Amino acid sequence: MTQITVEQVREAGVVGAGGAGFPTYVKLSAKADTVLINAAECEPLLHKDKEVLRDYADTVLEGLAQAMRLVGASRGIIGIKGKYHDVIDLLRPRLPQEVEIVPLPDAYPSGDEFILVYEATGRVIPPGGIPLHVGAVVINVETAKNVAEAAAHPVTEKYLTIAGAVAEPVTLRVPIGVTLEDCVAVAGGATVPNPQYLVGGVMMGYLEDNHHALVDKTTGGVIVLPEDHVVVRRRRQVWSQIARIGRSACDQCSYCTELCPRWLLGHPIEPHRAMRSLGFNLVGEANFIGTTFCCECNLCSLYSCPEDLDPKNVCTQNKRRLAAEKRRWENPPFVPERAERHLKNRRAPTARLMRKLGLTVFNNKGPLVDRPIVASRVGIKLKQHVGAPCQPVVRVGDVVRRGQVLAVPPEVNGKPALGVPIHASIDGRVTAIDETAVWIAGE
Repeated sequence: MTQITVEQVREAGVVGAGGAGFPTYVKLSAKADTVLINAAECEPLLHKDKEVLRDYADTVLEGLAQAMRLVGASRGIIGIKGKYHDVIDLLRPRLPQEVEIVPLPDAYPSGDEFILVYEATGRVIPPGGIPLHVGAVVINVETAKNVAEAAAHPVTEKYLTIAGAVAEPVTLRVPIGVTLEDCVAVAGGATVPNPQYLVGGVMMGYLEDNHHALVDKTTGGVIVLPEDHVVVRRRRQVWSQIARIGRSACDQCSYCTELCPRWLLGHPIEPHRAMRSLGFNLVGEANFIGTTFCCECNLCSLYSCPEDLDPKNVCTQNKRRLAAEKRRWENPPFVPERAERHLKNRRAPTARLMRKLGLTVFNNKGPLVDRPIVASRVGIKLKQHVGAPCQPVVRVGDVVRRGQVLAVPPEVNGKPALGVPIHASIDGRVTAIDETAVWIAGE
């Protein structure tokens, strides 16, 4: 096995392949005793991580081994839902002695890294912390694959599931920079008029009205829904509606708190108390500042609340305000033993969540299929990760090859800012460069 370096991981443009896209080289520059592969993928209807793990098991395991070596870990863990017996059976004979599989419950949000770390190790990450604070590094399946391949080629492709109201739910491998509409077309197209695209999942994803929006390194899936679907209607609510209805209807039942994954881990967030901020001035109060620790999983709003109110958006509004004011809770209270007492009995079963959200009418599968998109034009975003947008190193008219560097992180005080390079995903010519992307027309 060729030893991959942290610098190679950075130069290959590897970032977290879901969520915010944190540059992976930073994680692998740390020291930890455990590396976890997050294969939980708890968002309903998404199957990308499971499918990549099934088809590229050896490559993912190599990526895990490389990550363990770089951080000095003696233990590797793959967290995957226990119901995926076929994938687990495929992996077990391939596992080295220091790697184990932890079967996870079919519940939401088992893929949240705080929950995953607890389920897999019994360690509780403190409020405002990261897995490294308890000796762990977490990367997802696709990221591990990209780490293993970092010496051979940079990240120019993305795996994503297309599901919901489409002719054939699938997981695809596509060039970075194609449009969401291109991907939906490969799944046979939408089966409803005026389809709505939820990018990233129905729980933590966002509604994308521009179907020509570009796939980037963090795009994990597109869920196509009818325009009158309950999840779409909830996403269309504006803040004035959320606040008015919440102010008048919240009866402080506290279900949102009792089922909150962060509260169950002992963090000082209580969404039912945050709801009081709609009617009372709680600025400076502990139950207001506790919203800083909201993970935005949306469980409180889309599952827990019996009145279909929106505690998540109340929490995030307060969270954003606190961040803008640069206010934080120093030495917040922390009750980690709460996880042992309550978490197991208060999980949200995926099947029940899907029934509540009206998702059981859709085919819940997404096999990985080899249907390459022949991209005549791509737009490579300059910002595809946490950190500063990249600065182009090519010019309009340049001929580029797949894998060629298009842009690099800017320098701050003589050092590269947090970020990784971006690369051409197809052969072609640079036709335009704007504030958001480098555009390439294929040859």
